[in-house]
Amino acid sequence: MIELGSYIKLQRTKQEMTQGELAHGIVSLSYLSKIENLKTEASPEIIQALCTRLGIQIDNSLESTIQEKCKEWYGMLFEVNDKEEITSKFKEIQSLMDSNLTESLLLFEIHKIRYYLILGEFDKALNKINELNEISGTFDNLHLYYWYKFRGNYNSANAEYNQAMYLYRLAEEKSARLKIDENEVADLQYVMAITHSKLRNTLEAIDYTNKALNVFMKNYNFLRCAQCHNVLGISYRRIRMYDKAIKNFNLALHLGKLNNNKQLIQLTNQNLGHLYSSKGEAKEAIKHFKEVINDEEVHLVERLASVSSLVREYYNVYNFEETKEAIKYGFELLNQLKNIQQYKIFDYVLNTYSYLMKEEYEKFEELVIKDFIPFLEKHKDFANVIIYAELLARHFEKQYKYKDATKYYKVANFAYEQIANI
Repeated sequence: MIELGSYIKLQRTKQEMTQGELAHGIVSLSYLSKIENLKTEASPEIIQALCTRLGIQIDNSLESTIQEKCKEWYGMLFEVNDKEEITSKFKEIQSLMDSNLTESLLLFEIHKIRYYLILGEFDKALNKINELNEISGTFDNLHLYYWYKFRGNYNSANAEYNQAMYLYRLAEEKSARLKIDENEVADLQYVMAITHSKLRNTLEAIDYTNKALNVFMKNYNFLRCAQCHNVLGISYRRIRMYDKAIKNFNLALHLGKLNNNKQLIQLTNQNLGHLYSSKGEAKEAIKHFKEVINDEEVHLVERLASVSSLVREYYNVYNFEETKEAIKYGFELLNQLKNIQQYKIFDYVLNTYSYLMKEEYEKFEELVIKDFIPFLEKHKDFANVIIYAELLARHFEKQYKYKDATKYYKVANFAYEQIANI
């Protein structure tokens, strides 16, 4: 059961009511503070009076209905569902929560972190984390499991992968003490696999992906299986086991087509583009990147990611007319994004090649040296540090600035070492 003091504090905060407004005529301010901070147990009469002022019924007749609706909504947050449907169900539950004292409240509030992340409302997710942090000392093990997992999701969304992994491991520890549904455990294993992949922990990524894949296969969850095959494909590509990588990507494509899931199909095409690019097969890479770009049903961000890759691919094969066209289209897509800051890497990529195409070399050097490489280093994106440090070094060689060229080849070599040491 949720601690009543925590419940009252949550509801008061949500209604933007001060302690004074709630306490007036019922208890002293200091006594309300003690109730909210779990330093005293108030009488049933006081609790009733406080809940009445908050507009809440102390009546558990709807408890089983609320639990059932919450369970259904929680399940919607982990599948490919329509956002309008998720929001509609959320509003229905929220109205019940606002007028009933229920054991489900804390878990519902914690799941809001995940809900806001799905909607891309990162500020709201952070506000919810900060709000819940004040009462996190009252969380039981189940609450803590989701608290750690969803905060990890928030860090992952902000490319803070080391912090995300720390929180996922805490969630993993909690899961060992709980009877959690195997699909939920598999979802945690999957996000840990993704995070290991981002941190270039390739063997760990393969291990965790296979654990998740076994569960998803057993339950015939083909969309999740396809996601796992994409992670395995990326992992095998990185250790140059290209045949295994292609096999996994083709499995992902097949499952994506079975489910007619355009996002998944084109994510796989994007990954195949990267694979052929790493093999030096530019023609094949370009073919797969164009598949993504030409599909208007695909999310804007995925198309932008593929355009950025396509720009680099055209430039590397000296097809400068197509490079310019791709840059132009990339900027058109970028201008459609509401929050460019969140996708700053694409802005840097497009401007980098735009300056090269226009022969604005001073702007190119200033951008890559002062902004782009430090940005990549800050996010520990060593793979891209290598690409753009080498691009800069080759540029300096063409300018006969061999000292500068040597400096940035060293930056690239250091990035190689970081990947090797991970």
